[in-house]
Amino acid sequence: MYKKRFDLKYMLNPRSVAIIGASSSPNKVGHVILQNYIDAGFPGKLYPVNTKEDAILGLKVYKSVLNIKDGVDLAVIAVPAEIVPKVLEECGKAHVKSVIVVSGGFAEMGRADLQDKIISIATKYGIAMLGPNCLGVMDPRSRVDTLFLPTYKLSKPKIGSVSFVSQSGAVGSTVLDLIAKEGFGLSKFISYGNAAVVDEVDILKYLGDDEDTKVIIMYIEGVKRGKEFIEIGKEVTKKKPVIVLKGGVTEQSASAVHSHTASLSGSFAAYQAVFRQFGFIVADDLSDLLNYAKAFSTEHMPKGNRVAIVTNGGGAGVLETDEIFLNNLTLAEFDKTTLENLRKNLPVIVAVRNPLDLVGDADDKRYETALQAISKDPNVDMIIAIVLFQTPGADSKVVSTLIHYKNITDIPIAALSPGADYTSVHKMMMENSGIPVYDSPAAVAKSFAKLLEHSRYLKDNGKE
Repeated sequence: MYKKRFDLKYMLNPRSVAIIGASSSPNKVGHVILQNYIDAGFPGKLYPVNTKEDAILGLKVYKSVLNIKDGVDLAVIAVPAEIVPKVLEECGKAHVKSVIVVSGGFAEMGRADLQDKIISIATKYGIAMLGPNCLGVMDPRSRVDTLFLPTYKLSKPKIGSVSFVSQSGAVGSTVLDLIAKEGFGLSKFISYGNAAVVDEVDILKYLGDDEDTKVIIMYIEGVKRGKEFIEIGKEVTKKKPVIVLKGGVTEQSASAVHSHTASLSGSFAAYQAVFRQFGFIVADDLSDLLNYAKAFSTEHMPKGNRVAIVTNGGGAGVLETDEIFLNNLTLAEFDKTTLENLRKNLPVIVAVRNPLDLVGDADDKRYETALQAISKDPNVDMIIAIVLFQTPGADSKVVSTLIHYKNITDIPIAALSPGADYTSVHKMMMENSGIPVYDSPAAVAKSFAKLLEHSRYLKDNGKE
């Protein structure tokens, strides 16, 4: 049975942070981390630690964490690997509550002996240690940011409800950038690297209990404590969606995994079977990871597999219909009241059926008529609104209409809007209002299929 090992709140919501290896050189990792904390407006105390400098970025510098008289909730270690054991020992003696080792050069580089040494030190002092070889954490609410990536290179997501866990720092930073671009918000980001002490089991448990996290997405390469991961996972998935992308699915990539984070990747087939059995949502690639996260962040669950399609482009409706059936969904059959309402209020050029093609000159009034009727139809479980903003009538008023119906109905609504600059502006408006927007028919259908899969899992486990 899983027993709580660490309280990660000191890592994600600290009152005080020591950056060990802070530097006045802008090219140094320790400088970037300290600058990120300042730029984020971190409200707690910052303690730069460096043996050779007196002040960095206007802050007093300490020679050692042992010289800091007040308690330290979090120490971020950014020094060469050989020095980490000495620094970590000092953190233990100073009663530092949690530590993030961003430094690389441990088991992933063949230095298992050095990694074993810091594990022993962390264990001796009961320190919650994340890493080594990781980016660390970011929490937009607490304004914690240990990512040693310049802000001009990485867009930071707004505050939201999706938490992202990544064993790989590179994958993590890429997905963070994309989350910011897509417009849905971040609750917490945790990059844990070699998982020497704090691992994916501890992180999943913490996020499962975290009230600010509504959706969890994970990129993992291997799991060290398989039984406990399953035990925690099957409880968390009943409370909130957990979307997983597994790295190392082929024999060739499995060997690359070990040299990357010193992790054993294991059989992908075994992982996949366990994930599906215990309610994890499996993503096949990074696009899936983001697309599913967008869908689940809307918080509406479908009751069935019947989809209504509203479109201002007939061809797009045909393509979406194909994807609906390829993903084991079906088209809703509108009831009598809906059909009568639509025939009465739509122009005669609109053929009233599903998909409902409002034709190329459709404006907000036509979308209003369609959504007003369809959103009340008892035969409709999900709605896909295709809005091709290249047409004359598609503009911000159509967006306002979609947002209105998203807010007044508990039926999941997603939009399909491929396009460039003009489309992107309106796509962002919808994303910022909680409507997931996709660029391809397949992405919408796959995301809705995963929503339904999770809805059925909750129903089967009495968690409707």
